[in-house]
Amino acid sequence: MGLHAGAAAAPGPEAGTWDLVHAAQEGDADAFGELYDRYVDTVHRYVLFRIGDRELANDITSETFLRALRRIRSVSYQGRDVGAWFITIARNIVLDHVKSSRYKLEVVTDEVSESAAFSAQAIEDGPEQQALAGATRNALLHCIAALGDDQRECIVLRFIQGLSLSETAEIMHRNEGAIKALQHRAVRRLAQLLPPGWR
Repeated sequence: MGLHAGAAAAPGPEAGTWDLVHAAQEGDADAFGELYDRYVDTVHRYVLFRIGDRELANDITSETFLRALRRIRSVSYQGRDVGAWFITIARNIVLDHVKSSRYKLEVVTDEVSESAAFSAQAIEDGPEQQALAGATRNALLHCIAALGDDQRECIVLRFIQGLSLSETAEIMHRNEGAIKALQHRAVRRLAQLLPPGWR
């Protein structure tokens, strides 16, 4: 892959990813290709969840990585996973699209519920367990769709994308305290939206 000796590795579990970033900054196309492979599904899931149109999500995901490639030299390690940087780029493209077309953000339950983040069923589950898990997942997705835009985005980033509090704060351009408060309100609202027997 051609990692360069001058590229200092970031400490912690993200070190390998940041080695790829440093190599890509030095012009290693294979390194950027590996970054793409690692993060394309995460970015696509996020975009699809925000806009609800698979074809448009594909286009925005492609645009995200084109912009990332053009800006790869500007990113630097700040104690966070580089995935947050890709999501920030995707979020900005989605927001630009919303502003330009007055597109209504929505959640598409059928496509998103098929994503890897929401299909953690054990293979040995019987049909009853699978039916119950599917109904639960769909009910939860409908409740998430009913949240306001900020609360929905916070829930998607934190619990569906699995980003940290600091990564979510960076993407949403807020401080961690504001994200904690937003997450708290969103979870309380979800609890109110769930069917009475599930609370």
